[in-house]
Amino acid sequence: MKVVNENVVVDGIDKTILNHLMEDAKKPILEIARSIGITGAAIHQRLRKLEKSGLIEGSKLIIDPRVLGYKTMAFVGVYLDKAVSNPQAVKKLNEIPEVIECHYTTGNWSIFLKILCRDNEHLMQVLNKNIQAIDGVSRTETFISLNQQIKRQIKI
Repeated sequence: MKVVNENVVVDGIDKTILNHLMEDAKKPILEIARSIGITGAAIHQRLRKLEKSGLIEGSKLIIDPRVLGYKTMAFVGVYLDKAVSNPQAVKKLNEIPEVIECHYTTGNWSIFLKILCRDNEHLMQVLNKNIQAIDGVSRTETFISLNQQIKRQIKI
């Protein structure tokens, strides 16, 4: 038994189930059950327990943004004029669909964003017309991702 925290206990069977589903969330439960030698009902019970504990947040369908024409991924460090500007800035950032992640950070920036755009021109428009126009944003620093070389979840 491995105790993740006081609310979550994960054993070897749980890890095997989770690894199967992290690899492919659409993998049939009965196929997983056969591969590890337990019933489908037992897997469902374990998954309910892990969902209730908060370890599993849900399952997602992952869309490749490049297929939709979003070929430019960028990371943007946002400098705020005052720390009290953060809640209002985040509220406005949430209204920009190209902003796919927003992190409150330590270090040079107040906020660190991950954004997806169709191309560099679209990125420039999002930066100039949307992000830099937000009250409290004093400036931004942008890094364009040339290629995502690692993409994974935390290992269980």
